[in-house]
Order: sequence, then structure tokens, then C-alpha cells
Amino acid sequence: MPVTVAAVPQTIRRGRKFDQVLAGARTVFLRDGFEGASVDDIAREAGVSKATLYSYFPDKRLLFMEVAKAECRRHADEAAALIDETAHVSQVLRVAGLRIVGFAQSDFGQRMFRMCVAESDRFPALGQEFYQAGPMVVRERLVGFLERARARGEVRIEDLALAADQFAQLCKADLHDRVIFGISDSAPRDVARVVEGAVAMFMARYGV
Repeated sequence: MPVTVAAVPQTIRRGRKFDQVLAGARTVFLRDGFEGASVDDIAREAGVSKATLYSYFPDKRLLFMEVAKAECRRHADEAAALIDETAHVSQVLRVAGLRIVGFAQSDFGQRMFRMCVAESDRFPALGQEFYQAGPMVVRERLVGFLERARARGEVRIEDLALAADQFAQLCKADLHDRVIFGISDSAPRDVARVVEGAVAMFMARYGV
């Protein structure tokens, strides 16, 4: 019978050179992607031995996932820093929409998406962890903001989670598919047009 791997083993060890290894891995993964990145290249970039690298991350997937989670947190924190929650809901959504599209269309975002899809059968935990570190964080923050906007009387929403999901998907209209299938890169004007349309449609449905 074939052996089915249900999840990536959680055996990461943290130590003095953990951040150093993570920084080196981030550089190599962003440059070469998951398949193209070798353990030798990562160890060389991080300035550590292969033995040290393996002592922290016994599996390359674990290392990639840790880099992905750190990258997701960085993007989420940068987006939060740019948002003025005292501004009108439409202005906040515009900034949030541009950040959502920006990450989805980045080289790292695309590679992470493709890898999660490709490895979903053998390593379902990979997709789960990426979702929890990225899209779920964005979703929770968007729900929290919409709740505060509702309290201020700017929107009328019963299902906040559904509204947050709808907005995120509106922002990806056509853009995501074109990038994933390699049809074309989206010009900034295309992104702006889609995000503006998403905000307008969202406010037409939920705005007061």
C-alpha cells in the first residue's frame, strides 16, 4: 500500500542562528522559487553549514513554510501601518484592496499559491498553514475593521465575514487568473481599475 503523508512534520527547532537561516532562505526562495532552491545554496546564503540548517529545519518544506509565514506577517503588518482607520470606509478598502492584489501578484505570492496547489494531496498542512498565516489574517483584520465601520454607521452589514470574503474576491477579478495562467502581467492601471470597481460595488451593496 502507498504511504500517504497527511501533514508536514512540525519539528522546527529555534536557536541562535534561526533568524540567520530564515533570512538566507528568504533570499534564495524569492530568487529561485521552491523547486529551484537547493539546500546548499540556502546554507551558503545564510552563512551556516548544512548540518546547522538541518538541525533547525529537517525538511525544505518546513523552511519554505516558515519563510512564507514570515512574509505574510510582514505584508499584513505593512498594510496595517498604511491604513488610517479613522478615514472613511471606502478609503480604507481602497488601500486594503491594493495590498491584497499586490501580494497575490508578487513573485512570492504566486509561487506559494502554485506550490500549495501542487502539493495539496501529499502535504495538505502546507496549504492550511499558508492560509492561516496569510489570507486568514487579512480576513480577520478586514472583519474587525468592517465591524468598527458598522458601529460608526458607515456600512450596513449582517454577515461581516461574508462581506470581507466578497471584497477580497472582487479585488482579484480577472487579475489573479491572468497572472496564475501566465497570460499577462497586470499593469498598475488595470489593478487600480479593478480595485476601484471592487470598492464601488462593495459600497453600493453595503454602504449607508
